[in-house]
Amino acid sequence: MENKKYYITTAIAYTSGKPHIGNTYEIVLADAIARFKRLEGYDVYFQTGTDEHGEKIELKAKEQGKTPKEFVDEVSSEIKRIWDIMNTSYDKFVRTTDEIHEKQVQKMFKKMYDKGDIYLGEYKGLYCTPCESFWTESQLVDGKCPDCGRDVKEASEEAYFFRLSKYQDRLEKYIEENPNFIQPDSRKNEMLNNFIKPGLQDLCVSRTTFDWGIPVPFDKKHVVYVWLDALTNYITNIGYDVDNPSDEFKKWWPADLHLIGKDIVRFHSIYWPAFLWSLELELPKQIFGHPWLLTNNDKIGKSRGNAIYADDLVEKYGVDAVRYYVLHEIPFANDGNLTYELLEERYNSDLANILGNLVNRTISMNKKYFDNVVVNSNLKDLVDDDLINVVMSAKEKVEKYMNELRIADAIDSVFEIFRRANKYIDQTTPWILAKNKNNDRLKTVLYNLLESIRIGAVLLSPFLPDTSKEIFRQLNTDMTSYESINTFGLLELGNSLNNPKPLFIRIEK
Repeated sequence: MENKKYYITTAIAYTSGKPHIGNTYEIVLADAIARFKRLEGYDVYFQTGTDEHGEKIELKAKEQGKTPKEFVDEVSSEIKRIWDIMNTSYDKFVRTTDEIHEKQVQKMFKKMYDKGDIYLGEYKGLYCTPCESFWTESQLVDGKCPDCGRDVKEASEEAYFFRLSKYQDRLEKYIEENPNFIQPDSRKNEMLNNFIKPGLQDLCVSRTTFDWGIPVPFDKKHVVYVWLDALTNYITNIGYDVDNPSDEFKKWWPADLHLIGKDIVRFHSIYWPAFLWSLELELPKQIFGHPWLLTNNDKIGKSRGNAIYADDLVEKYGVDAVRYYVLHEIPFANDGNLTYELLEERYNSDLANILGNLVNRTISMNKKYFDNVVVNSNLKDLVDDDLINVVMSAKEKVEKYMNELRIADAIDSVFEIFRRANKYIDQTTPWILAKNKNNDRLKTVLYNLLESIRIGAVLLSPFLPDTSKEIFRQLNTDMTSYESINTFGLLELGNSLNNPKPLFIRIEK
């Protein structure tokens, strides 16, 4: 296949503080998708980063006696550190304080203004400082901000507005004609019925009450307001220029997938398309609003005092165990739940028992009976066919689920291989074959197990990259490509395995 491109982004993390495990889930999810696409042979560009302007940051920096830039430098490097701890393979970590970004935002603002899509007016409304959002009376919940539940205050100021209302009909038509544009369907219906059809209001895109933002190029008392600054990172960092878009931009845009939390689907599926149309650019192919990770079925938040951090979990359980949990336990469209007890239960049952135990038993038996050498006498039995069918059908299932962004189901399909291989050990009882000196049959049984593990490890690699690497090291094999799992029987005969080493040690309660 000629290298097809795949451009995937996460939302850029807001630099108000250290990201908790719920924020971290998104980067791991995006990483699994990016790694899978690379495995399939795509030319992948995976972008993440930090959103660094706004009143909230100006206030937090002041509280700590720092300049806003000092404050965001610290938080941004902490976010990047956590993304790196989680072994995420992003190609670029962008910041909205990067000069390249700021310059292009100013040029875009001017282009939209010259076109008549941005105009000067006055803003009156109820403003929530933590969310940096204006609300109407009818949008409040019990008189408070509908997003965070905090108090709002009346505010009015001179502001520039973007003519969002101008794009209402075009947007409604586009979403209805492109049913996969917003996923899952529940989010798409919510956008259409709750936000677009009732009527879009023009959008405030500048502020004068604080300074920490990108100055409006032709009116310096205004700074560009959050969403026009934040969303455009997806194009400014791949070489978009209002006057002269680069070849890099032409290669990567439109994005194949914007992966974001369900709480910001509105901004990505309403504001962002309108901004792009104003710039006469194509829309991204898909926006996926993933569910949240809860703890004890409650929303995770620093202010709630229930924040769990990825680096603490990794220290206790290892990177791949944490990756496995968040990828496997959060369904496609419903919120997932994390507690230490649930994580340990999953760790023991799936990682230590099903996967770790299988690899350890198989390699140990091969060491004991055949001195670590890979052998096969091709003495077949009916039970082999069933194992091989399960192993060979996994690839198609994983592909199907990954294309539908059903990551948890894809992982389940990989684990079907390991479950079936464990059952095969019980069916073939290698220790009895050894006792009865039935060596030819024993060779084939162990070969089938080793080869099933190899194929499973290739499919596992986007989700648990370090674990897959360690399996390949123990198998002492270079047969790790995606093409290599189209055929059962490519594990090299005569090769010496490395000594068995447990992948996951059971956690004792």
